[in-house]
Amino acid sequence: DHPWFVACQFHPEFTSTPRDGHPLFSGFVKAALDYKAGKA
Repeated sequence: DHPWFVACQFHPEFTSTPRDGHPLFSGFVKAALDYKAGKA
């Protein structure tokens, strides 16, 4: 009973670096922060 979920069939972590995260992860973190701040 969750309002959302994340699924992917590839491994974007292999193309990420600590300084330049993959857009999938960056977007997820931004969405989580926006949700926590009440902007979602």
